Amino acid sequence: MNFGKIILYVADVEASLAFYEKAFGLKTRFIREAGYGEVQVGETTISFASFETGQRHLPEGLIAAPAAPSEVSVEIALLSDRVDDDFARAVEAGAQPLQHPGLQPWGQTSSYLRTPDGTVIDLSSPVTAWA
Repeated sequence: MNFGKIILYVADVEASLAFYEKAFGLKTRFIREAGYGEVQVGETTISFASFETGQRHLPEGLIAAPAAPSEVSVEIALLSDRVDDDFARAVEAGAQPLQHPGLQPWGQTSSYLRTPDGTVIDLSSPVTAWA
C-alpha cells in the first residue's frame, strides 16, 4: 500500500493554493473549476477541495464548515532545512504563529503555524537522530 494524498477541505481553494505557494514555495500542480486543486511536496500530494465539493462527495457525512481556531482535526508536517526563514515567510504570507521555531532535545528545530484556511502546520527540520 502507498499513501496517495491528503485532501484538505477549505473555503477558498485558490486562496489556499496561493498561500502555499507564497509561504512555502509550493507550486500549484493543477486546479479545477469544480473546487479542487493540488500542490506537490516531494512524493506527496496535498489536495484542496472546497466545502461544496466535499459535500457532493460525502453528502451525509461531511459538515461543511471551517474549524474554530481552537479545533484541530489534522496536522501537516513540512520539513525544511531553513525553518526560521520559512516560518517568517509563512507568517508574512498570512499564517498565524502558534509556536516559534525552537531547538528540541533530540536535535530537531520545530515550529507550529495555522494557515489562513485553518490547517495546522508542523514546520520542522529533518530529524537527524532520536535521543
